[in-house]
Amino acid sequence: MNLKPRFVALLVTVAVLVGAAGSYIGIQYFGNDQNSVSQSKQIANADQDTKNFGSLSEKEQEEFLQNIGNTDLKKVEQAYSVIKDNYVKEIDQNKLVEGAIQGMLDTLDDPYSVYMDKDTMKQFNQTIESSFEGIGAEVSMVDDKVTIVAPIKGSPAEKAGLKPNDQILKVDGKSVEGMDLYDAVLKIRGKKGSEVTLEIDRPGTGDPLNIDITRDDIPLDTVYSDTKTVDGKKVGVIEITTFSENTSDEFKKALTKLEKDGMDGLVIDVRGNPGGLLQDVQEILKQFIPKDQPLVQVEDRNGEKSPYYSDLKEKKDYPINVLMDEGSASAAEILASAMNEAGGYDLVGTKSFGKGTVQQAIPMGDGSTIKLTLFKWLTPDGNWIHKKGIQPTVKVKQPDYFYTNPVEIKDTLTYDETGDKVKNLQKMLKGLGYDPGRTDGYFSKETVAAVKEFQQDEGLKATGDIDEKTGGKIEEKIVTEVRDDKNDLQMKKALDVLFK
Repeated sequence: MNLKPRFVALLVTVAVLVGAAGSYIGIQYFGNDQNSVSQSKQIANADQDTKNFGSLSEKEQEEFLQNIGNTDLKKVEQAYSVIKDNYVKEIDQNKLVEGAIQGMLDTLDDPYSVYMDKDTMKQFNQTIESSFEGIGAEVSMVDDKVTIVAPIKGSPAEKAGLKPNDQILKVDGKSVEGMDLYDAVLKIRGKKGSEVTLEIDRPGTGDPLNIDITRDDIPLDTVYSDTKTVDGKKVGVIEITTFSENTSDEFKKALTKLEKDGMDGLVIDVRGNPGGLLQDVQEILKQFIPKDQPLVQVEDRNGEKSPYYSDLKEKKDYPINVLMDEGSASAAEILASAMNEAGGYDLVGTKSFGKGTVQQAIPMGDGSTIKLTLFKWLTPDGNWIHKKGIQPTVKVKQPDYFYTNPVEIKDTLTYDETGDKVKNLQKMLKGLGYDPGRTDGYFSKETVAAVKEFQQDEGLKATGDIDEKTGGKIEEKIVTEVRDDKNDLQMKKALDVLFK
């Protein structure tokens, strides 16, 4: 189809308007696009209205555009023509159009409303349809910075020590400042076995951290179940790492098996869960929240609220609580808030991330897509938790050493030095059972003694100084402690209060 130049700028907006109508039957998102495993399947349905528009005659297109108020877009049309016809260099017309789309989205000041061009969408769809290789971390734009929401369970990102709210400054030495989220993500991703170095700004630390991560296949399982025994009672534990296309089915199978095995109580663990699909979290909640209470409410731009309900007649006959932390976001927060406000169940852990908006994928008809924030979601009681998070009813933090940071040691740390590196290592030593005397970042004589004791136990030269080898060994031992279930104070507390 040949279009007059003056229609091109108008089509930028029309594709959004028409595509939105077609995509209402598509996926709604609570979280980041790494979870969007159904996106490519929905595009075929959502494209239809855009194609219908394209089949209209030029006169019919003009009438349609006028009916939606093309006078508002004359300035855009004029700018397009002026640039295309007069700029000192030959320009790519497609870049002008895509720049116009990106510019409109940028004015929204919404990190969750983003544009993905054809090439970006192609790479994402290839990732969705084949094996997922990368570092395994959900990311978002927070204050214009690429920010870790949560590392995926068992991923290279988790093993390397990435944490929620880490801000990525550089990828392999190149700054991502001002870069689009998806361009940054594509730089971070890569083939299995390749290495990427991320420069991280972590709240509460001094100098940026350089973290080397070897990319790998990312686990796609989203539900893990286990049983624990508390005072002779059998407790089922179901961990949900993200809400994707098959999560609700996986959850139902795990719950059914635990119930058949005669569990006496249930802990649902959504720590580090960055969110995902609305449909799946609803299906899970329908198994616990009776029909007289909404699971969640969705509010449109006019303030109209649409509550969602289950058909469940009564609650489960066993106690339940939910584990959450600062990495629990969006759909994980929907689950937590519903279980608490509508189900009356305890929330154990720390305050959640705080994402209260709903996105929907809107195909543009040429392979590109806009993911646009269309709604707010509200808790059953009508609370909007965006940028606030959800407070636990039973607050418990992990041991201090869970929150320590990797330490790069280029110059040996010695007695009488101060700084965040010393502070981190003191907390690690204390977590390993050594007494550094203090944990405020001053390398005291007591810290020297603790380091010597550690070095002797590990077969290292007992100098009392912390060189690269000693620091690496301390970190290695701490990682082992963090991964040991016996040190999980949040899980212990969840089990402890379950029957009380």
